[in-house]
Amino acid sequence: MAESARPATLLAYGLPGLPLAIVGLPLYIYIPAFYHESLGLSLALVGVILLAARIWDVVTDPLVGVLADYRPTRWGRRKPWMVFGAPLFMVGVWFLMVPPEGVSVFHLLFWSLLAYLGWTLVQLPYLALGAELSGDYHQRSRVTVYREAFVVLGTLLAVILPAAVEVAGMSRDTGLWLLALIMVCLLPLALGLFIWRVPEPRLSTSRPAPWRQGIRLLIENRPFRRLLAAYLVNGVANGLPATLFILYATYVLGADERVGLLLIAYFLSAVAALPLWLRLAKRLGKHRVWCLSMAWAAFIFAFVPFLGEGDFLPFLFITILTGFSLGVDQAIPASMQADVVDEDSAAGGGGRAGVYFGLWNMATKLAWALAAGIALPLLALSGFEAGADNSERALLTLALLYAAAPAAIKLLVIPLVWHFPLDADRQAELRAAITAQPEKGGGPR
Repeated sequence: MAESARPATLLAYGLPGLPLAIVGLPLYIYIPAFYHESLGLSLALVGVILLAARIWDVVTDPLVGVLADYRPTRWGRRKPWMVFGAPLFMVGVWFLMVPPEGVSVFHLLFWSLLAYLGWTLVQLPYLALGAELSGDYHQRSRVTVYREAFVVLGTLLAVILPAAVEVAGMSRDTGLWLLALIMVCLLPLALGLFIWRVPEPRLSTSRPAPWRQGIRLLIENRPFRRLLAAYLVNGVANGLPATLFILYATYVLGADERVGLLLIAYFLSAVAALPLWLRLAKRLGKHRVWCLSMAWAAFIFAFVPFLGEGDFLPFLFITILTGFSLGVDQAIPASMQADVVDEDSAAGGGGRAGVYFGLWNMATKLAWALAAGIALPLLALSGFEAGADNSERALLTLALLYAAAPAAIKLLVIPLVWHFPLDADRQAELRAAITAQPEKGGGPR
């Protein structure tokens, strides 16, 4: 790809993010309640099965990343795995979200494992290819901004459609069916356009490093370690409000019937703010803009503990303002991840974006697991109970975990990122070193 890609090419690259995101929210939020309330399975058993599926998902991330790097085909390194994984993903999601009558726990387990495997086979090569589309420091941010804009739009659709279905008097089952149908219809079209219009570049690096050398390069990659630590900790900060959002809106604000409106405002503001952040990144550098985004979110979150029942409009305003940080919190670190892969390639790693993005996917899921594992037990210790008349102490704990804790964590991450060593000048040096490397065989790239 040219260093300055046409918008049509970037749109073709970003589009698969929409159908992939459409089912992300249902798999995490709606499926547990659906299988318990509508299909009569034990809630505890549903939780155990979905936990096993998530563990499986974490294990497959690095494995698929390795396959996408070390097992090139005559058709390329990334796209064939996506084509192979898409049918698995679509079939798994369909049977998971549109189950037949009389399903058992084995149905939930099997189709969850298949859906997550297919998702990983599509998503990881997709992210890795995005890192390889351009070697330019700022162009990479454009690539990730286009992708994350579609991801946010897909998530927004997953919020709006079930809410609209329930307002129309239909069951949640119908909303899940519609989301699955849209995904199954849209994903092949999006992938077809992606494969047709987005080139898979032939990398100018040698083949991936042997295992022993590759592990050593991972350990010695200081920007990688620094970015991974910041990404993981900031992920916990993002996971806390995501885990507690509905509980906070329901039990502190008394706005359970307007949760959909809050989520819509949040995601729309994220999309609207992306062009501004992208312009700032060109002037200030990616890591500095990410720091400003975290500082902004921390500042706005600081007002949340002062709200109470009936303060819907102030919270709506806060939701919109914190939404400004959502897109940059996803797009800019992903762009920085591509730069960190250059550090590995310049040292002889051989273009292992799949391995790196597999590790980052693991960090993302670990962060969300830590957020839930920290927030929910602490909330229970405060005496909070869903559906009960909770004490002021329990509600204050909920507010602090929802907003104050993420704000404090983000402020701790900022010093780690502010002096990040891999800026535009350093990245240009790395690209020059990579280009100067002789190729050492290895088949198609």
